[in-house]
Amino acid sequence: MDLVLIVDGDWTTRRSTIAALRYGGFESDTVASVKEAVRRLRRRRYAGIIVDPGEDQAAAAKLVELRTRTDLPIIVVTYTDDRRHTIRCLDAGADDYMVRPVDPEELLARLRAVLRRVVAHEDEPPVVTDDFSIALADRRIARRDGTEVQLSPIEWQLVETLVRRAGHLVTREELLASVWGPQSVGKTQYLRVHMASIRQKLEPDHAHPRYFVTAPGLGLRFQIERNAQAGSA
Repeated sequence: MDLVLIVDGDWTTRRSTIAALRYGGFESDTVASVKEAVRRLRRRRYAGIIVDPGEDQAAAAKLVELRTRTDLPIIVVTYTDDRRHTIRCLDAGADDYMVRPVDPEELLARLRAVLRRVVAHEDEPPVVTDDFSIALADRRIARRDGTEVQLSPIEWQLVETLVRRAGHLVTREELLASVWGPQSVGKTQYLRVHMASIRQKLEPDHAHPRYFVTAPGLGLRFQIERNAQAGSA
């Protein structure tokens, strides 16, 4: 039975979420804060997280903290129906957003949907190049000598977006929208800074990119040269 972590400072709403999950065949574990959630994530294995981050400006920061600690699906369930708050939460790392009062059946359906996406990626073989391998399912990158490459959450989102469309041009607008949200389209400086960091970490010669190649004025492409192949490491 899948175990879901509930992060909510209100015991009344926590109790209703527990009941909904139990009805849907899920076990649950509850904490009152993101700080407690981070500690719990070190000790137990969860399938996903349901969190009420609050209604203030700190909500996005709490979600960023969660996202930097885990790759688990995160569903925000809160009272705030403000569109700007929704966008901030999704940009900060949430996979879905629901406004209370929540229909238990809909909550369960959305939870099953995000969990299916995780399962669908678990069997993906690593993408192997001459210099590093990328395990999308495990969100791990290793150099040929076995040392792991540490990427920030945003760097990983960019790498994953490009690798999943290997060989195809991804426009700057698509990358900005997928990582920072539609309101960031046009802010190409975001892309330049993070792609420079990615190349520093992964390219054998970051001044002359071999894998993360720019099409001037258009976008970027992840390319694997002919003597490298996708498959098991």
